[in-house]
Amino acid sequence: MILSFKRSIAALGGQRNMWRWLLPLLLLLLFLATMLWLPWQAQRMEATERREQLIADTLWVEQTIRFQLSRNEESLRLLANDMLAGHLNDKQWRDRVQTLLRNSREMRGLAWLDAQGDVRLSADGMSSIELSEQSKAALARARKARRGEYSVPAPPPGLSAPMLLDYHQPLFRAGRFVGSLVATYPTSNLLDELVPWWFAQDNEIALVDNDDVVIDKRTAGGPGRNVYTHSRSLDLPGISLNLRTNSLKAAPGLLPNLLVGSVIALSLGLAWSLAALWRDINRRLAAEGALRQQVSFRTAMENSLLTGLRARDLEGRITYVNPAFCEMVGLPASELIGAQPPMPYWAPEALAEYQERFSQVLAGNPTPQFETVFQRSNGERFPVLVFESPLMDGGRQTGWMGSILDISELRRIENLSRQQQEKLQASARLASMGEIASTLAHELNQPLAAISSYTTGVLNLLDSGAPAEPALLHDAIEKANQQAQRAGHIIRSVHAFVKKREPARERVDVGELAENLMPLVELQARKAYVSIQLRVEAGLPPVMADRVMLEQVILNLTRNGMEAMQDVAPERRSLRVAVRRDLSVDVPAVEVLVIDRGHGIPPEVAERLFSPFFSTKAEGMGMGLNICRTVVESHGGTLSHAANAGGGTIFRFSLPALVTPAAVPGRLQTSSEA
Repeated sequence: MILSFKRSIAALGGQRNMWRWLLPLLLLLLFLATMLWLPWQAQRMEATERREQLIADTLWVEQTIRFQLSRNEESLRLLANDMLAGHLNDKQWRDRVQTLLRNSREMRGLAWLDAQGDVRLSADGMSSIELSEQSKAALARARKARRGEYSVPAPPPGLSAPMLLDYHQPLFRAGRFVGSLVATYPTSNLLDELVPWWFAQDNEIALVDNDDVVIDKRTAGGPGRNVYTHSRSLDLPGISLNLRTNSLKAAPGLLPNLLVGSVIALSLGLAWSLAALWRDINRRLAAEGALRQQVSFRTAMENSLLTGLRARDLEGRITYVNPAFCEMVGLPASELIGAQPPMPYWAPEALAEYQERFSQVLAGNPTPQFETVFQRSNGERFPVLVFESPLMDGGRQTGWMGSILDISELRRIENLSRQQQEKLQASARLASMGEIASTLAHELNQPLAAISSYTTGVLNLLDSGAPAEPALLHDAIEKANQQAQRAGHIIRSVHAFVKKREPARERVDVGELAENLMPLVELQARKAYVSIQLRVEAGLPPVMADRVMLEQVILNLTRNGMEAMQDVAPERRSLRVAVRRDLSVDVPAVEVLVIDRGHGIPPEVAERLFSPFFSTKAEGMGMGLNICRTVVESHGGTLSHAANAGGGTIFRFSLPALVTPAAVPGRLQTSSEA
């Protein structure tokens, strides 16, 4: 159930995230659709507006023509009434007609016809006119209908132009037809005089009959484009014509005007800006996600580190600590960040050292690596190893970064290892003493037997009662004393070698140490029938070393040299020990060489010679040479081996010296063969 609830929560979260991205996308699509619809709609609106304007203008022109013709018809009826009443003479008629023609310029002529169709009077003084068939038909219709009638436009008889429109106003007196007034309208005059110039500049105007035949047209602005057209019926008494208009304007473009174009351009720019902003936001979100992931990864790494991290600014204030450092000193990050010296983890007894190091850091000269002691919140001290380095940000130093290692466990392990090493060395010394125990007993038996003999002789002289010579007694007691000192020296050497003690470094004369160790070496040499030669260079500088450890190294190397000569002829069993200055290095040093004439060391054995637990002897533990190398290296020296030109092996170790005293004559010491 809990799992289902979590899935539901995750699904809701996914839906919210989907709508968070889908809603802006839908709005953007709506905006783009609006921007695409806007020009099309503006184009339609402008086309509709142009069409409606053309219809309205056409209607206005049609009404203007109709109104002007109606005025002319009314004027002709009034003229006819005055004529029938006898109020006008010929001159008055002509004056009145001229006034009418001046006010109605679309009318070209006016004539008074009698009942037979002859001209009674005319505006232009013509004595006769010839009517077209269409005009005669109109006159007949007017006479019959007793009202004015228009004729179908037609050219004069025998001509093709101009197209004339005649209006016949019949005259009746006492019910009898007495004649008619004929007004002539050229169709071109109707279009030129009654259609405004501004309308003619934007449109082509044409008079069309019912059979769609163009009677006349006006094209002042040029031919129409057949995009916007309108036809309006012009119904006149007796005929029906159509007034057709054809606009010179083309269809509006997609960008009908600058304003709409500017709006569209700005809208497209806005859409592009939104797209760029969206892309930038996506990039930023991706970068933030990657940065967040990187920060989380780095934070996880820093939190999992066992090494403490501490950052300080250029003024020494702590700006960052990781959890390992907080756990190390037992303080939360809130108490450490922003802290200034003295720091809460400084031990009071080491404040002077801390202040000195802090001053060096502020001066820009930090110690890259050093050991010190920190204090936990409970007062416990613990050793630390500190690494300090500049904190750089884009090539500019912003502070100092420190890595702190708690080396308490390391020091404990080192102490435990040192104790184990000391126990191992003591065990090795005891093992060495066990190997020479029988020889040691034989060596001690000789001085003890001699002492017993000398003391027995003295007692016998004293018990005999005979007068004893003082010189004889003194000589016997002196020899007994020498043998006792010899036995004591052997015992003290063994005791000092096997005594368990703490390692102590002191000034050691390596030549003197080798001389004091020779009695133990000679004990083993007698048993193996090996001659020992010791050469010590005079005036050697002292070294700072642990005397017992160096004795163990020399004893182990000499014992190995003797064992290496077990299978050679007795006359070749010669072991040389030399102590001299090391001239192969630039600094003062003392080297010790142990040279045997044994079987040598094969190459496959030489590769593993100093490895722990490796030995060529069946009963060997494989720790002797490893201990020797460890001891020498702990004193800052080196242990190596090389083949002896006369057969055998040369083991050499070198130790750094304290001083270089003046040279004095050397000495050579040689022991007798066993």
